[in-house]
Amino acid sequence: MTRPDWDSYFLGIARAVAARADCSRRQVGAIVVRDRRIVSTGYNGSPPGGPSCLAGECPRAASGVAPDSSYDTGPGTCHAVHAEGNAVLYAGRDGCLGSTLYVTEKPCEGCSKLARAAGISRVVSPDRTVRLP
Repeated sequence: MTRPDWDSYFLGIARAVAARADCSRRQVGAIVVRDRRIVSTGYNGSPPGGPSCLAGECPRAASGVAPDSSYDTGPGTCHAVHAEGNAVLYAGRDGCLGSTLYVTEKPCEGCSKLARAAGISRVVSPDRTVRLP
């Protein structure tokens, strides 16, 4: 038996974190790792105390908009926070400096900017690894 490499190991944990997502359409998990230690985890969903998509309170699902329409504007606006945003929020900037962000989906442009601003140096998703400036 062989052990998984570090990237595979942490992506597996991010997949487990995704199971907690509060989205009826997509489950995404993210973890911030520094020095091979988990700093924080995050999954996509409503802010604390907000409406629960899994409880049928998803404004996007209720709007009937096409799946490829904007999540940020218009009738299908999503109120959920992305997994990457939650992981960075709970890690704080000090926890993110020089870290790696593991995420189960390719980050959107907004989350990529957030990762750079937080000081994350590398982003690993199932289909790619990106070094950040």
